[in-house]
Amino acid sequence: MPAAADGTPGPGRPWGGGRPDVTTSAAARRHVGEILERAGIVLDSVIAADALIVTTELVTNAIRHGGGITLFRTDITGDTLHVLVGDASPRTPSSHRGDPARPGGFGWPLIQRLAQHIDITPHPEGKIIQAVLRLS
Repeated sequence: MPAAADGTPGPGRPWGGGRPDVTTSAAARRHVGEILERAGIVLDSVIAADALIVTTELVTNAIRHGGGITLFRTDITGDTLHVLVGDASPRTPSSHRGDPARPGGFGWPLIQRLAQHIDITPHPEGKIIQAVLRLS
């Protein structure tokens, strides 16, 4: 099934149709690690650690709370890394820290703290979250 006229993916489809190449947090980390290395970022740096944490949290949240990954895309422009993760849920992320009956709740605040900018773009079949991180 092709992407919608506005270019947004449907469930299980990245932009342009098909299945996303990245479907796990580990695969997402490997991908981001590779593009960071190609950009000259040392993987044991704080910059790389922040990028890998944000990537892991976005992908994990899409899997756990969003009905699965529908899009995974990364790009480096200038001194910024853009990580886009789409999922099948229209609900925006929220935090629920401090509730012992509900484990977790730390990922979204961590993403917000580490990313320079975050965009959430809803579409009829879910949402796409873009996190922008400074690489310098």
